[in-house]
Amino acid sequence: MVAMLSLSPNPPITTSLSLHSTFKGNLRNLRSNPFHIIPIRTKQQQQQGTTSLVVVNQATKTQVSVTASIVRFRLDNLGPQPGSRKKGKRKGRGISAGQGGSCGFGMRGQKSRSGPGVRKGFEGGQMPLYRRIPKLRGIAGGMHAGLPKFIPVNLKDIETAGFQEGDEVSLESLKEKGLINPSGRERKLPLKILGDGELNVKLNFKARAFSASAKEKLETAGCSLTVLPGRKKWVKPSVAKNLARADDYFAKKRAAAAASESTSA
Repeated sequence: MVAMLSLSPNPPITTSLSLHSTFKGNLRNLRSNPFHIIPIRTKQQQQQGTTSLVVVNQATKTQVSVTASIVRFRLDNLGPQPGSRKKGKRKGRGISAGQGGSCGFGMRGQKSRSGPGVRKGFEGGQMPLYRRIPKLRGIAGGMHAGLPKFIPVNLKDIETAGFQEGDEVSLESLKEKGLINPSGRERKLPLKILGDGELNVKLNFKARAFSASAKEKLETAGCSLTVLPGRKKWVKPSVAKNLARADDYFAKKRAAAAASESTSA
């Protein structure tokens, strides 16, 4: 370290040195520079004048340590980072606000007036986009009518499952055989037997519904069919009372019609 000092021959001078670094990057990326000149600020208190002090660093390896001052957070110094907050536009405050005399809304038109403006999707009266695109029917279009209502099983699958004569075919037995593995919404759906294939074994079927072809084939094969009742839809007590009255009325009417036919025959 070689220091070149130029001081005036005056009475004792009190000096205070403070290292100042202009480095603003990452401290880990610092590399030694043998020709780095560190400016040193001096504060000298004397009556006649001030002197300048320059230190020239000629060492092969130097280490510069920059310590950041730790500031304690208090209510009087809390605030957002610089640049993270932006002032909002001040509409209708004149030309000096930055949007001109019309506040950025243009000269005339519906969009420059006060009020709700134009609704979303409106295209000036022409056919809007949400009406021009084609719609899909059923489950592809998101309609509830396209959702499955049963778990279908064909007769050919039951034939290859290995049921013995007299066995019961139901939702639980089909799960044990591994023919169906319902998951999600299908776990609450009932069973329906379809007529694709043939069946040569007499079995006892318990399902919610049977297709017309399946019912015909099972009856010719000598199988017993049991239609399980479905879950009744909840209705108001007054509506249920009216439905019961209607059932009684039509039952009596059918019985009277059957009696009249028997007497006429």
